[in-house]
Amino acid sequence: MPSTWSQVLLHILCSTKSRTPSIETDVADDLYGFIGGIVRDEDDMLLAIGGMPDHVHMLVRWGTDKAISELMRHVKTRSSRWMHKSRGVSAFAWQVGYGVFSVSQSQAEGVKAYIRSQPEHHAKRSFREELVALLKAHEVEYDEKYLD
Repeated sequence: MPSTWSQVLLHILCSTKSRTPSIETDVADDLYGFIGGIVRDEDDMLLAIGGMPDHVHMLVRWGTDKAISELMRHVKTRSSRWMHKSRGVSAFAWQVGYGVFSVSQSQAEGVKAYIRSQPEHHAKRSFREELVALLKAHEVEYDEKYLD
């Protein structure tokens, strides 16, 4: 077969270090745009992004030519540097690790809506509750000690 065809959609969730609410409203859109540029630079496609002051959700169409960990290393490193240099948020850092969940094409619009509705969603549910629900829904085994 001379070509590779794929449609791999990933719902990626990453939080700030110690869940510090350091993604202020006035910087969030610029940060999301910057992350979109990083994802494009990595030959992937950002389909949706949103979050709260302490975490970010992304829906990414992922290319299959590299590891997801490589994409996330670039996203976290470059966006942290941008927050420090461009926005003067010297204490900004991402938590070690992230959540990544596969999404079928038929569920993509629902995930986009979920990402867009983060403020409303978190009026009812904490980050921890959200993470546990995602882990359970995707049948991911986890250790409670790594949830906080």
